[in-house]
Amino acid sequence: MNTAEIPTGRLIYGCMGLGGAWDAPGYTDDDVARAAAAIDAALAIGVELFDHADIYSMGKAEAVFGEVLAARPGLREKIRLQSKCGIRLWENGLNNYYDLSHASIMERVEGILARLRTGHLDTLLFHRPDPLLDRREAARAVSELLADGRIGAVGVSNMSAAQMEYLQDSLTVPIVANQLEMSLAVRDWVDSGVTVNHRQGAGNPFPHGTLEHCMGRGIELQAYGSLANGRYTGAVPADELDDAGRATAALVRELGEEFGVAPESVLLGWLMRHPAAISPVIGTTSPARIAACGDAVSVAARMDRLQWYRLWITARGEFIP
Repeated sequence: MNTAEIPTGRLIYGCMGLGGAWDAPGYTDDDVARAAAAIDAALAIGVELFDHADIYSMGKAEAVFGEVLAARPGLREKIRLQSKCGIRLWENGLNNYYDLSHASIMERVEGILARLRTGHLDTLLFHRPDPLLDRREAARAVSELLADGRIGAVGVSNMSAAQMEYLQDSLTVPIVANQLEMSLAVRDWVDSGVTVNHRQGAGNPFPHGTLEHCMGRGIELQAYGSLANGRYTGAVPADELDDAGRATAALVRELGEEFGVAPESVLLGWLMRHPAAISPVIGTTSPARIAACGDAVSVAARMDRLQWYRLWITARGEFIP
């Protein structure tokens, strides 16, 4: 297989940064305008899937997105929407807890649809594993939501292969996506596959086999934090990076010049070059930075094995076993 034939994922726009401050009681016209600008920038680079969660900006991220949809008839039909439920924040005297009960799923989806001003989600994700999960309850909620058209598919976030398999056994439809933190800075997902039976693998928190489980079953891997918070693209000053970080930032710039693209596209292209066909979630609200991601697919198609390994090993700061 040559590099042009390598399957790649798709770019997803993550709406976590929309809606203003999380502790603000409401949103402003400026927040709606900023959301509209980010949506337009994402559409301009070919994004079709927009990622939400009911907790993002305490619901305001979905609400400002809904304002944009309401102001633009026809836009909803041109895009795909997914949102997440399962985390409850600052309720009942707790900072947070998880709830994937039937009643909670149904209540949260109702709120999501109302804020987004849409009749359905293309995909509903369970945000985090709930230790008290009754998979039959969750499956019943999914079946009801599918039956009345409020959702089109179900996925998960932050789940291991074992957790997905356990849930899947009670579902009547396949899990279509798993959203995990994956980037050139957070490399546990790739390191876990090569540090088996080696000291470098000690303490790796990534559940080994999850990547292979998703690849083998056609479950889309969606990568949040994919831009590494600007660590290698200039947002973090060089003097705040360690030696490996500075070397990686320099290599990202070098490859960007070689490909004729922005550094952001190099970072995302590295993820998408993996045969898991990883779909990066772009979380920035800056239209310019969103635009800088627009060449990621072409970078993934052009990046060769040596370039991919150079980025990975340089970021690791030590040789692979």
